[in-house]
This record gives sequence, structure tokens and C-alpha cells, in this order.
Amino acid sequence: MTDEPFASSTSPPTLADALGIGPDDLVCAVGAGGKKSLLYRLARDLDGVVTSTVRIPIFDDEVAEVIVTDDPETAVAETPTRPLGVVPERERSDRYRGYDPATVDRVARATDDVVLVKADGARSRWLKAPGEDEPQLPDTADLVCPVASVRVVGEPLSDERVHRPELVSDVSGTAVGDPISEWDVAAVLSNDCGGMKDVPETARVVPVLNMVDDERLAETAEEIARWLCEHPRVDRVVATSLAADEPVVGFY
Repeated sequence: MTDEPFASSTSPPTLADALGIGPDDLVCAVGAGGKKSLLYRLARDLDGVVTSTVRIPIFDDEVAEVIVTDDPETAVAETPTRPLGVVPERERSDRYRGYDPATVDRVARATDDVVLVKADGARSRWLKAPGEDEPQLPDTADLVCPVASVRVVGEPLSDERVHRPELVSDVSGTAVGDPISEWDVAAVLSNDCGGMKDVPETARVVPVLNMVDDERLAETAEEIARWLCEHPRVDRVVATSLAADEPVVGFY
């Protein structure tokens, strides 16, 4: 890992390049603190296809078109609009249902475009550990991005910022109510009961550390990345500020 993620004399890489996304990859985001923002940003940058294997808030404003269909393979193959969203049902006014992972596998085979998948939920928290039935990852996922917000460091391990704090405590060893450390975030993202849960053996893993909005938070991200890069399955770590015009802060 380098101390300077990219030289100041060069332009920051695109988000897709930093993540190492190929032209027809099936990309899944899990975790908390920027998962949907990551997918929508990539969809716009790559003219990709967005879908989900879990419930997803209404995202019509994030893509050019959303098609509600029981036959997403045909919809993706026959609809030229990009970025495109495909979902099976509008469950209620504020969210869609997701497809089962096998259906998303078929969608990915039906197109040469990048397919971007929300594969778990986090209720707008900054850190999470997956529940019993999470994540819902397609078997043919090429890239899995466990996401966390660096802003959670220093916050109490509680419901306010963490989805399922008791499970995060089980993974990290930090007691509920105690401050969250950089090591805690790295431990959750790299644990088989955390961000690595059920990741297909053939998938690459690139953790994303989001909300890196100033120098102090960049130092926090670098410390988390040092721990993550020790894991044999981690291909690289990307630090982002997904609300910024240039979202890539660094990669390690």
C-alpha cells in the first residue's frame, strides 16, 4: 500500500477504473454508508443496468428508465435505454422488491453491459453486519464491494449509526456502546460474518470506504485500508467521496 494513492500531477482515476470494473461485469454492493450512491454513480458513468436482490428504495430519478417486469432478461436485451433499472414489483409507494439471485445471474448473461446489484440493506446506517438471510449474492458475481462510511469511526456502536450493532459487536469484539475504531471497520468488512459473507470464490473483493470528505477522514480511510489489505481476498481498497464531482479520493 502506498502513502499517496495517486500522484498529484495526474488526474484521479474514474470510479470504474479504481474498482477495476470490466466491460460486462456483474457488480454487487453490500454493507452500509454509500451502497446505493455507489451503484447509481457507476450506472451513470457506465450506462449500466441497475437491479437488486433485496428491497430497494424507488430510484427512478437515478437512471434513464425503470422497467417493472417478471422477465428482466428480455427487458434488458430489448431495451436500448441506459442507464436502465429493472425490478420485479413496486412493493409499496417508496420501494421496489428485488429479484432472486438466480434471476440476476440470467440478467447478467443477457447483456454485455455492466450489471449493478444492491445485495443487502442497511437502513441508511454507516456500518452493518449481515443478517441471517443476507447478503443475496448471485453466484456469477464478478466483483463484490463491501461498503462502509469512515465517518462511523469514533461514533458509539449503537443503532444510531450501525445496522445490527449486536452482530457488529460479535464480529469486531467491541462492546455495544463503545467507540468504533478503524480496526472495527476493517474487521467487519473483511470478516466471513461481515462483508465477506457468502462471497463467491471466483469474485474479486474491493472494499469501498465512503464519505472521505476531508484530510482527517482520508487518514482514517488509510488506516482502515492498511488492515483490509492484509486480507488475502482483498484485491484493493478504494476511498471515495461519492457526493463529489470526482468521487475517487484514493485507492490502495
